[in-house]
Amino acid sequence: MAAVRRPTRTVYVGKVAVGGDAPIRVQSMCDTDTRDVDATVAQIHQLEEAGCELIRVAVPDRAAAKVLHRIKSRISIPLIADIHFDYELALAAIEQGVDKVRINPGNVFVKAGQKGIEAVVVAAKQAGIPLRIGVNCGSIEPRLLDKYGYPTPEAAVESALDHIRFCEALDFQNMIVSVKFSEVPNMIRAYELLSAQIDYPLHLGVTEAGTPWSGTIKSAMGIGSLLAHGIGDTIRVSLTTPNKTDEVKVAYEILKSLEIRAHGPMLTACPGCGRTEVDLLKLTADVEAALASVKTPLRVAVMGCVVNGPGEAAEADLAVVGGRGRGAIYRKGKLLRTANEDQLIPALLTEIENWKPDPEPGPLANTIPLRMRR
Repeated sequence: MAAVRRPTRTVYVGKVAVGGDAPIRVQSMCDTDTRDVDATVAQIHQLEEAGCELIRVAVPDRAAAKVLHRIKSRISIPLIADIHFDYELALAAIEQGVDKVRINPGNVFVKAGQKGIEAVVVAAKQAGIPLRIGVNCGSIEPRLLDKYGYPTPEAAVESALDHIRFCEALDFQNMIVSVKFSEVPNMIRAYELLSAQIDYPLHLGVTEAGTPWSGTIKSAMGIGSLLAHGIGDTIRVSLTTPNKTDEVKVAYEILKSLEIRAHGPMLTACPGCGRTEVDLLKLTADVEAALASVKTPLRVAVMGCVVNGPGEAAEADLAVVGGRGRGAIYRKGKLLRTANEDQLIPALLTEIENWKPDPEPGPLANTIPLRMRR
């Protein structure tokens, strides 16, 4: 169970609230060429279908900046411009009507100095949109590297605080902040230090996390550890993957595993043992595939034998228990029906379609807490 969430102010990205009492938001970033409007919009639609609530696109040049309004006009979720080095690209993105601008103050400041960042702050204030002060371990200002000798969590936090104070001196408080590292311990330490000093919403992420396998583990450890201690208001899982929806799926699995927020079913499965009399790998894969389009927030378990399966799955809302050529569907430990192995998935989907939560669930009856239901 996650800890009480750290209180923050609320910042609006378009119509989506971040921080305060808002749900922890899930976002991703396109890997398309932003100048290719059709490809970028298509990927955003895929991400939106997967549950993405905020989307960021790279703005490497003027051509990319000029098409942002066309992209925004064809999507339903807020559009965020990702800016590095050239503050004028941030100004162009704001003119194009984006909902938020992420600036990396380390590299923008080095190239443009205070005047460049000040221009962006003034433009964002006039447009009524937030900025994300996005500090990365790989682009901390040289003066702080000289001071700390290395991109330490303390250096990243000092960078973030310096730029927050700079914005506040311009009477601008519409900010979300991040201090990302690719090393999980440094990432956790940086956010712990920062969260103790500001009340702005925090965007969590392990930068350059890696492949779907290693990147998922690193993201779960880093993001999950902080969320479990009440730190974090919006998250992005960064994966080197051909399918960007993987980032969104992993993000929601992290939230579901902590019982913070549901987005579709939570699947659990036994590892299998010598008693298993069903093709457990196939059964689990088939159940997972069948649940891909289900939006109902409930817990589904897959068990490989009839000895312990019913008891171990008692805390699940619905459970599939495999046997030799046949299996059974349970609801919270009570047998609903048996079926031939090839009919287990249709039977499960029928039960999901007919699912109605108990009106007065007991302490273990409903394993997806009411606070997760939306």
